[in-house]
Amino acid sequence: MHYMLLIAESDAGFADRDNENAGAYWGGWMAYSRAISEAGIFVSGAGLTPPSSATVIRFESAAQRVEDGPFIDTKEQIGGFFVIDVPDLDAALEWARRAPLTKGGSVEIRPCLPPPPQ
Repeated sequence: MHYMLLIAESDAGFADRDNENAGAYWGGWMAYSRAISEAGIFVSGAGLTPPSSATVIRFESAAQRVEDGPFIDTKEQIGGFFVIDVPDLDAALEWARRAPLTKGGSVEIRPCLPPPPQ
């Protein structure tokens, strides 16, 4: 079954992408990505650029409104995601626990819906 691991990072954790901790930050994520790949469970995934680069379309009644970011009013920011193919939720939880988050943040685990019929 496919599960999405949605990675949310704290401001401090997100800042480590570009400061003196960048080597350790990226090294941790590269090792985690490599472990997922070597386990044969990688389906897809990507890191995301900062929220300031986002664009959102808001659906309000019949109208749609396009806005430039940032948008999220929260202490955490979406940093990236993985879709993995594992037998069950317990296996997905084990992989989520291995995420190299060191300064707060969270990993949300969601089962993916099956693809639509062709």
